[in-house]
Amino acid sequence: MGTFDLNLARVFVLLYETGSVTATAETLHVTQPTVSYSLGKLRRHFDDELFRRNGRGLTPTAGARRLYEPLQRALAEIDGTVRQGDAFDPAAMSGRFTIALSDLGEATLLPRLLAAARERAPGVSFTVRPFDVEDAESQLRRGDLDAFVATPVITSHLTVRIPLFRERYVLMAAVDHPRIRGDEVTLPDLAAEHHATVFGSSGHVAPRAVLAAHGLLERVAVDATRFSMLPYLLEQTDLIAIVPEYVGEVFTASHRVRLVRLPFDTEPIEIALYARHESSRSPAQRWLVQFMAQVLGEQVSPAQLPPTAAVT
Repeated sequence: MGTFDLNLARVFVLLYETGSVTATAETLHVTQPTVSYSLGKLRRHFDDELFRRNGRGLTPTAGARRLYEPLQRALAEIDGTVRQGDAFDPAAMSGRFTIALSDLGEATLLPRLLAAARERAPGVSFTVRPFDVEDAESQLRRGDLDAFVATPVITSHLTVRIPLFRERYVLMAAVDHPRIRGDEVTLPDLAAEHHATVFGSSGHVAPRAVLAAHGLLERVAVDATRFSMLPYLLEQTDLIAIVPEYVGEVFTASHRVRLVRLPFDTEPIEIALYARHESSRSPAQRWLVQFMAQVLGEQVSPAQLPPTAAVT
């Protein structure tokens, strides 16, 4: 069968994960004909078609599925060893990354991310796309995204999930709300008020689930599409809303709203970073993932504080 070039293993792994000759070529900084030529060599080496074309890209054969895990694992080990001696200077780097964030992420995490990037890698720029829970993982595999941040747990052996921080839900209301006055509400209080909720592709389904569990969905006066509009709505009405606590704290700094404890415990949510496997990232993408994990992982949500910490 002859010798096997390590670069062919890299082409194979990327083709498997992206399902795209174009995305593979872009990641490797080579031309599409070069990737197609490498695929031909792979097919001859393994005596297998490996990938079949379908309407949206390449579908791996059974033979390719058997090869993927051992080749991906071996490539990751080799890359990890080689990179120990690599020198990478983010301060001298230039380029544009494409990431996906929910509207909450844009309002709360993006300013933190950009402030750190301006300091550590001033030549880097970002394109931010709206997070779509149904398509984000496919966008990542195709190379349309370099990374995304999300609360839903998206399970795929083609991507990695890196937990960033955890937070809980609280109630948000106008500072001068006529009835929500203390630092905690009761279930009858919630039942007596009208609520604003968000129903869309951001992945935050817990607030509506909490209301449904207590038979309060009929008290929803408005279903919006974006969390970021809630403070504008609440400060001008007597509506209330259940929101992630850190997000609520950001809103209280710029809007006439306040946070109140809920009368029941809610399961803390975990915000995570999603990316391709390390061996499938370009050097710049490896830096991006490490950078985002460090900067956003430093975020301490109130859900991580001791139980005695109060919401004010």
